[in-house]
Amino acid sequence: MDLTQLQEVIERTYGARDRARGVPSTVAWLAEEIGELAQAVRKGSPDQQRHEFADVLAWVASLANQMGIDLDEAITRYADGCPRCHTIPCSCP
Repeated sequence: MDLTQLQEVIERTYGARDRARGVPSTVAWLAEEIGELAQAVRKGSPDQQRHEFADVLAWVASLANQMGIDLDEAITRYADGCPRCHTIPCSCP
């Protein structure tokens, strides 16, 4: 699944509910999921880590949908490597 497909699936699955919840609440849910990911990275199994990565990506997609952001377009910022020095690997100080 690519980012466009992810956004489409999340929109069809949760779009109306997430828009009713609103951007501030979606940001709060995303922050909570990032906390769960951090805990899974520290102490969880690979399955738990995969689960939490998926949840974070789903909430990012939901937030992007609510804000009208195309994630495929947004990620092009990193297409040439580091967005600051434009090298791979990054050569920033």
